[in-house]
Amino acid sequence: MPTSTTPRPAPAAPGRPASARRRGRRPVALLVAVLLLAAAVLASLAVGSREIALGTVLDALRGTGANPQDVLVVRELRVPRTLVGIAVGVALGLSGALMQALTRNPLADPGLLGVNAGAAAAMVTAVGVLGLTSRLQLVWAALLGAAVVSVAVYLLGATGRGGATPVRLALAGTAISAALYAYVSGQVLLDTRTFDRFRFWQVGTLAGHDLSVAAQLLPFFAVGTVLGLSQARALNALALGEDSGRALGAHVGRTRVLTAVAVTLLCGAATAAAGPIAFVGLAVPHLVRALTGPDQRWVLPLSCVLSPALLLTGDVLGRVVVRPGELEVSIVTAILGAPVLIALVRRRRLAQL
Repeated sequence: MPTSTTPRPAPAAPGRPASARRRGRRPVALLVAVLLLAAAVLASLAVGSREIALGTVLDALRGTGANPQDVLVVRELRVPRTLVGIAVGVALGLSGALMQALTRNPLADPGLLGVNAGAAAAMVTAVGVLGLTSRLQLVWAALLGAAVVSVAVYLLGATGRGGATPVRLALAGTAISAALYAYVSGQVLLDTRTFDRFRFWQVGTLAGHDLSVAAQLLPFFAVGTVLGLSQARALNALALGEDSGRALGAHVGRTRVLTAVAVTLLCGAATAAAGPIAFVGLAVPHLVRALTGPDQRWVLPLSCVLSPALLLTGDVLGRVVVRPGELEVSIVTAILGAPVLIALVRRRRLAQL
C-alpha cells in the first residue's frame, strides 16, 4: 500500500516568555498612565458641586473671557487642590513601591516606618498641648512628627548585630506605632477640641488647601522623589539578596538609609498635607508590577504616574456621588483600592519583589 504523503504539522513556535511580554508592554503602560493622569487632572478642574466646561476652565486658567465666579473656583480652589493631589499621589505611590522593594514585603505600605503614627501624635500634641490652630502650623507639626519617628524607628532597627534589616525596621515601626496610637487615643478622648480637629485630619482629604501649603511642602516632595527614583538600580540588585547585591556593586547600608530617607520625606509630606490615605501606596505598586514585572526602573516611575491618577479620580468621584456634599478621598480610594488588590491576589500570582 502506498505510504501517506500528508505532511506532519510543523511544531508550534514557542510563545514569548512572560518577561519579554512585560518588556514589550512597559512603554504602552506608561503612555496609558500619562493619559489617565491628564484626564484626571482635567476632571479635577472641571467637575465638582459647580460644573464648569473644559473651555471655561482653560479660559479661567488664562484669566480671559470667563465668568469671575468660575475664575475664582478654578484658580483659588481647584488648582491648589489638584496640585496637592498630584504631589500627594506621587509621594504615596513612590513611597509604597520603595517600602515594598526595601523590605521585600508585598504587604508593606508607606506607614511601616511609623510615619503616619508620628504625624498623628504630632497633630494631637500641637492642638491639645500647644494650642496651635493654623492649618500651616499643623502641617509643619505633622511633618516634624513623621520625620522624628522615622529616625527613631531606623535607629531602633539598626541596633544590634546585622544593622537595620528589613525585618527589624518593620518590627520597630510596628512597636513605636502601637505606642503612639495609644497616646493619640488618650489625647482625643480627654479633649473634645483635639478630637474635632484630629478626626477631620484623620479621614484624609485634599480639600481646604491653598497654594501656600503646596509651596511649603514642594521641596520635601521634590527631594524625596529624586532620591527615591535614584535608588532603582540598587534596589534591583538587592532583590537578588544582599550578597548578590554587593557582588553587583550595590552598597546595602547606603541604599537602605537613602531609601528610608526618601520614604520619610515623601510619606511625611503627604500625610502632613492630606492626612493618612490608605490603599494608594499599597495597591498601585502591585498593579504596576503585574503590568511591567519587578524591574524597579519601571515600577518606580510608573507608580509616580498611576498613583496621582487614582487619587485624583477618587477625589472627583467623592465630589459627585454625594453632591452637593463631598466624600473624603481616603474613603473613595479604600473602596476602589481594596477590590483591585483582592482581584490581583486572586487572579494571578503577584510579581516577585
